[in-house]
Order: sequence, then structure tokens, then C-alpha cells
Amino acid sequence: MVEQAPQMLPLAGSPQITVLGREVQLGAGRADLLAVEASGRLTIIEIKLAGNAEARRAVVAQVLSYAAYLQGLTPDRLESEVLGPHLQKRGTASIVAAVEAADQQGVLDPQAFTAGLERSLAEGGFRLVFVLDSTPDELVGYLQLLTDRIVVDLVTVSTYEVNGSRILVPQRIEPARRSAELSDADAVARQVNALQPGSEAFRAVIADAPDDQQPLFHRLAGWAEELQRARLVTLATYRGKAGRTTLLPRLLGEDAGLVTVYADRGQAYLQFWRTVFERRTPVCLPAWRRSSVARSSRATPPARSPTSCSPC
Repeated sequence: MVEQAPQMLPLAGSPQITVLGREVQLGAGRADLLAVEASGRLTIIEIKLAGNAEARRAVVAQVLSYAAYLQGLTPDRLESEVLGPHLQKRGTASIVAAVEAADQQGVLDPQAFTAGLERSLAEGGFRLVFVLDSTPDELVGYLQLLTDRIVVDLVTVSTYEVNGSRILVPQRIEPARRSAELSDADAVARQVNALQPGSEAFRAVIADAPDDQQPLFHRLAGWAEELQRARLVTLATYRGKAGRTTLLPRLLGEDAGLVTVYADRGQAYLQFWRTVFERRTPVCLPAWRRSSVARSSRATPPARSPTSCSPC
């Protein structure tokens, strides 16, 4: 029904939709319907009406994988490699011809449409339409918050029996937008490996390090703590996977640091962040380049620490 009458879907902005193909092969899967707006924006329509909760959860991953496959294609490749058989089946020679055939108002500008289609493919600016039989608000709220390049429509279909006839009523749902900010408690609950303020957690890891690495660990931790006492940085510890723990001396006023101190399976080393050095300590760069400390190598702190650089 949607294929034959896409205008039945109450989409945001009421765009004119032309269906280009059904069960279109996009990578490892098949999109239920692939359509396009008169502006050139591609529209992926996925329909899950079986009352299957697992299928409803999977539909987001499916549609995003289809969108990822389309992003970066040229209009010519889309037409020849993806939609060729579908356009032939519909009796049209090209995507533009299919849209022109559905343009009842006769206002289509082929050049503007082609430019819009090219932009949609290059930027991944698609419309994603979920047609479901219930209203799982969280499916769409997060995606709407995340990006302004895609348009997400959640359409629910209710079924009614009237005098022996079955009537389907589609309705577009406006999900409550999810807050962009989480409380500290919510953030910790979501992140098993959440950042911990200070260096205490890093110090705890030092106790388990090999004896020959202990002096280096203590020197690195003490150096970072000295920067914090001088109010040049704030410290946080992150416990990652596979036995890696990092101590993060972050410059005040931004969520970045000149270096990261690693404790990786009992070994200590520094990683230098070149872009931050270039932005915050340009005067010190020649001396840093001449030093024997190689980025991402196991080494002691540089002889001339960032605390001595006047730009800091």
C-alpha cells in the first residue's frame, strides 16, 4: 500500500515522495522501499508490522546500515548499480524520469533535483521513515537529537474493522526530544568505565605494576599531580579495557591535554598530543622536537615539562 500510495504517510514537511524500488539491495540487506523527494533527498522506508519487539529494535540498525551504504555513492552509480532493475521494472529510464512521471504539478526542475540528489548522497542527508505498529519513542528521539542532516519520521499504523472492512490509519508521532544533558548519576550509570576525578584510581594501579616500573609510574603520577596543584590542569583517571588505565591531565578551560599518561599491562608511557601543543605551546615546539622523547613511546617525562612554557 505504501509503495502504491506513498502520499498516505504523514511525513514532516509533507514532501512529494516517489518510490524508486521495493526490496532494494543495499549492501547485505534489502530496504523495504527506496524513494526520493522532489528536492532530491533520498528516503529509506522500513516497515515492521508483525508486533515483533525484536524486529522493532533491529529496524534502526537496519535502516542506518542502508543509509551508510548509500552515503558516498554518485547519482550515476545509484542509478546503474542499485536501482537499474527497479527502474526498468517501473518502465522508466532514469531516476529523474521516474520523478517527472509522478510530478502531477509539473514544477520539477531536473537540474535542481539532480544537484539535490548528489548532495543527499555525498552528505548522507537522507529521510529515514519507520512504519511500525507501536510507538517506541526512543527509536527516533535520540536520532533527532544527534543530527540535523537526516530527517527521521516515525509513523504508526492502527487497524480498525468497520462494517466488515479493514481500515488502516497512519499517524506520525512526534517523540519527546531526549535531553542533551545527563545528570552525573545517569552518566555514571551509562558508562561502566566512567571517568573518575583525580589520580587516586591511577595510583591504585601503580601498586600492581612490576617493581622495575614503579619509579617511572610514581614519577609520572607525581608530575601530573604537581601540574594540578599549580592549577594548570585538572586530573581524571579512566579505566579502559584489556588492563589499560590512563591518567588525563586536562588543560583548564578545555577538555584536552598536552599528554596522556598510560598504565598499560604493567608498562608506563606518555602519549603527546601534537595538535594541542601546536595550539597551546607553539614557543616550546622546537625544544620538544629536539628532545629524545618520541611520541607514544615508553619514556620518562620530558626534561622541560609544559609547566615551564610561558604560553601555558
